[in-house]
Amino acid sequence: MAVDILLYLGAISLLILGIVGAFLPVLPGPPLSYIGILLIHFSSKHTYSPEFLWTYGIIMVIITVADYILPSWGTKKFGGTKYGMWGAAIGLLIGLIIYAPIGIFVGPFVGAFLAELINDKTSKEALRSAFGSFLGIVFGVVLKFVFAIILLFNGIWWMIASFF
Repeated sequence: MAVDILLYLGAISLLILGIVGAFLPVLPGPPLSYIGILLIHFSSKHTYSPEFLWTYGIIMVIITVADYILPSWGTKKFGGTKYGMWGAAIGLLIGLIIYAPIGIFVGPFVGAFLAELINDKTSKEALRSAFGSFLGIVFGVVLKFVFAIILLFNGIWWMIASFF
């Protein structure tokens, strides 16, 4: 029973950190949430089905990878060139290094905008491309947040149910 309580405390901590990680790029939100679910799985009170674990494990990998691709994809969808896509990716990395919480939104936007201007696009075209990058970031944050919330509620549900 003591081990279960420790596993549950660790799970709650990781599930909450998963939500925080949806907004802070220094924390890998989806993997933290998934590890929280695994801690519940390893308790003696509840075991998730292999299908559940595989499904959410695959979703976690897809969301984690998509989070890095979406800014560049958004740039492309809004008329950006490969320069804008590279600018968004480089801007994301620089934004993470310089000022993580805000840099994750500003970096890709500025990177895509500057790269498109360097590529002889008009300010309007560059701004449109940069906006696509921003939407890609926002979509990634929403995906991570929804995933974390689903796993948090699922985990809390089964932790509470295991005591009755």
